[in-house]
Amino acid sequence: MDEMEFWELIDSTREAAEGDPEEQTDLLVERLTQLDPDAVTFFARHFEARYHRAYQWDLWAASWILLDGASDDAFDAFRCWLIGQGREIFEGAAHDADALADLLPAFDEELDGDAEDLGYAADEAYEQLTGTVLPDLGLPEAPADPEGVPLDMEDSEALAERLPKLWQRFGTRR
Repeated sequence: MDEMEFWELIDSTREAAEGDPEEQTDLLVERLTQLDPDAVTFFARHFEARYHRAYQWDLWAASWILLDGASDDAFDAFRCWLIGQGREIFEGAAHDADALADLLPAFDEELDGDAEDLGYAADEAYEQLTGTVLPDLGLPEAPADPEGVPLDMEDSEALAERLPKLWQRFGTRR
């Protein structure tokens, strides 16, 4: 499975699920189980690489603004959700977290921003196909700390300064 096929699976399941992360996960597992175990492993590698790439202070700040706070676990689920939004949104946000202000058509903190189960779709599909757990993906270790310059998430002024467009659109609704 190449990168294009990875994003096609993400996009087609998101569209079929009409943006519902739980439904997207179910559809993704269903579609992955129609592939061979090697393809599922490649999908998992693509997902995990992007998950690690999104481990950035600025994206954590974006999740904090969008979700009105984001613990470690909430940020993990947010990164899965961000991947689930597709290549354009993911790549735009990974390059510039503030771009989410323009990339997101809307954001409902009750429905959006949390897709933890999406991160386990490949594991579940692989286990259904083989009866065993997904093997080691052979990727470098996850970074110990987020990439970029740390930020005090409790400081509204710092958030507004770091991500001005996102803060103006979503941070001021409080």
